[in-house]
Amino acid sequence: MSSSSLASVLFVCVHNAGRSQMAAGFLTHLAGDRIEVRSAGSIPGDQVNPAAVEAMKEVGVDISDQKPKILTTEAVQASDYVITMGCGDACPIFPGKQYLDWALEDPAGKGVESVRPIRDEIKTRIEALIAEIDAKQES
Repeated sequence: MSSSSLASVLFVCVHNAGRSQMAAGFLTHLAGDRIEVRSAGSIPGDQVNPAAVEAMKEVGVDISDQKPKILTTEAVQASDYVITMGCGDACPIFPGKQYLDWALEDPAGKGVESVRPIRDEIKTRIEALIAEIDAKQES
């Protein structure tokens, strides 16, 4: 990643309906256009989890227009960081990428009160990720 190009991050979870959508929403919201953001799922759901949408809306981040997307080899190849959230071995591995696995509870089937702590943990991790990416781009 050179200082002239944008860093790119791909968030991957099974259904691309909860954790990865919240992470992508936070990264887009907090980093603006400084970082390219993608999300995908190994078995995408039909829609973004309504409790995740509501929990994010509570903190001023609107992900209601997002749709679950299928994980593609091209998305992985185009990303500097690949952050998995419970997709297991479904994510292809390419040399030169930074892979992180965030062990986060799956918000599927949970109400908004149960999704809030997951949302807050994701925000904390996103803030640390932004600081790491910014430090690498400055060096």
